[in-house]
Amino acid sequence: MEFRRLGKTDVYLPALGLGTWEIGGRDYPDYSRDEEAIEVIRYAVRRGLKLIDTAEMYGAGHCEELVGEAVRELPREKVFIATKVWPYNLRFKDVFEALDRSLDRLRVNYVDLYQIHFPNPFIPLRETMKAMEKLVDEGKVRFIGVSNFNVKELEEAMGYLSKYDIVSNQVLYNPLDRLIEEEILPFCRKNGITIIAYRPLGKGALLKSSYKSVLEELGRRYGRTPAQILINWVIRHDNVIAIAKTMRKDHLDELLGGMGWRMDPEDYEKLPELLSRASRL
Repeated sequence: MEFRRLGKTDVYLPALGLGTWEIGGRDYPDYSRDEEAIEVIRYAVRRGLKLIDTAEMYGAGHCEELVGEAVRELPREKVFIATKVWPYNLRFKDVFEALDRSLDRLRVNYVDLYQIHFPNPFIPLRETMKAMEKLVDEGKVRFIGVSNFNVKELEEAMGYLSKYDIVSNQVLYNPLDRLIEEEILPFCRKNGITIIAYRPLGKGALLKSSYKSVLEELGRRYGRTPAQILINWVIRHDNVIAIAKTMRKDHLDELLGGMGWRMDPEDYEKLPELLSRASRL
């Protein structure tokens, strides 16, 4: 297992976490799919992937309910629950009400990481950050995070906090989506903010067609699968955690194999260009 420090805290998390976007039945309630999702979450925790990421908007709250059911009999310290508040709920009072609804669905007394899902230019960020700090004071939230924030938005949010730090920024990152490397990744490294990278597999698109052949060729050099190559590429940075969604235990086992080893530096460098060329074929 490979670990990353969460922000400037004394908490260390596995470099891979489990995402829960669209887990369970697509047409709710699909109980067979729900049970499958619950078991995969439990299996992930048993395998040591304690970071479970969800959001109030995932399945209109249904994904939070599935996470809550999955972890309800587990020791609370065995799981690190991260959820997100939707940008329409960023008024001071609305943040509190949104979290209370999330806590009810998750069946917990606190969340480990509460994240602003997207910035909302129509609601003052100062108001939102003050609410987030108060939630930490009240013990309902352990750490404050954001998601999809650029550097300017991060700087503004940080400036409104007087007691606590922003520990993470959850953003899109994979070999074909590298925008964060220009400003966000260096800024977060400099300021002790962990990057939580979503879609490390490009929603599965990078495992298909011509992309797959590129990854298979590179994977043969290291005895790894295409999915493991992609996870490893994303977490090569010491301040990046990848979160991936799966509904299969065998796929989860495969993803775990993306940790704990390194490719040659030139392979990290050339992979994005190889995939980009493949996309043009």
